[in-house]
Amino acid sequence: MPGPPENPSPWRDEGLDALAQRSKESAGTRLRRVRLTALPIVQSALGAALAWWLATIPPIDHAQPFFAPISALIILGGGLGQRLPRVLELVGGVAVGVLVGDLLVSWIGGGVVQLALVVALAMVAAVLVGSGALIITQAGASAVLVVALAPADPGGLDLDRFVDALVGCGVGLAISILLLPLNPVAAARRQIDPLLTTVAEVMESAAQALAGHDRTAATEALERARDTQADVDAMHSALEGANEVARIAPVRWQKRGHLAAYLDVATPLDHMTRNTRVLVRHVISLLQRDEPVPKVLPQSLRALAGAVRLLRIDLERGDEPREARVSAVESARMATEALDHTGGFAGQIVIAQIRSLAVDVLLATGLTRDEVLELLPGLPEGPVSYG
Repeated sequence: MPGPPENPSPWRDEGLDALAQRSKESAGTRLRRVRLTALPIVQSALGAALAWWLATIPPIDHAQPFFAPISALIILGGGLGQRLPRVLELVGGVAVGVLVGDLLVSWIGGGVVQLALVVALAMVAAVLVGSGALIITQAGASAVLVVALAPADPGGLDLDRFVDALVGCGVGLAISILLLPLNPVAAARRQIDPLLTTVAEVMESAAQALAGHDRTAATEALERARDTQADVDAMHSALEGANEVARIAPVRWQKRGHLAAYLDVATPLDHMTRNTRVLVRHVISLLQRDEPVPKVLPQSLRALAGAVRLLRIDLERGDEPREARVSAVESARMATEALDHTGGFAGQIVIAQIRSLAVDVLLATGLTRDEVLELLPGLPEGPVSYG
């Protein structure tokens, strides 16, 4: 009887490892994931039911308004956290697909060839109105549903499906904007909190690498710092959507003051992530040159990481970030003190970069450039370089 193969498939091993890892997730982790998706789940359930009900009562009074709940789900799913113009494009994609499908099915009927033709023409129509790739695909998908649910032989123009789609799109917009819009502060926090935590951890890793003269640890910190760019891009996108919700959703107007603090953080945090990458690169250079590392230098980095962590906590609470400012100023002071004890060019650059990062943190706390200059004398009057 043959034994098991000597070289099992790596794909199978990876799948088993992923399954084992997923099975180790705690109940708390699973519940947290449910809480994070609770609002879109409620939105979708309410939207589907409301769209169906509205399409079945006068004056619409359709017996099987299939496209009403489907359209509502598409708008709520694709529009969650997106900017209003993008959501309206999605509405157009759904409506165009259904309308083109209805018009063509009434003329040529259903079938395989007809399906290909209807999808192609629906997508062309979406392109002509200037939609993006997602909207063009959605127009094609809507047309597919029309043909799949249509009789094989044409029986005259029937716009019921188009009307149902409009009802569903309207319900989706009403729920996402008026009834149950996302919490803009929570949406901003979900993006900014992890990014602030990562920046603080990279700073702490760089401090540890300096203190231990550990070039490997510094290289690992740099790799992690480089991975933050995608998170920065996601942050800007999420904040645009959150800001728009806070402006157009009446039930979220009271969140605008708290959201403003997160909006003020966005640009300095973007600069902070870039300056952190530059910092770690120069830390590696300092270690490669075997330059002296003053004891106060890693301490200044730890103080700066503490300022970033304090900023995250103050943002969450909606408090004035006074302690974060004190810690950032202390970090810059210690870095300046280290300047008298460093004996190399790379060390001087690391110190300058720590001071630049202290500026980023202070600007993220809501201070103006002039206020930062008062707290940190000796900074250049021009803009800070972000590498």
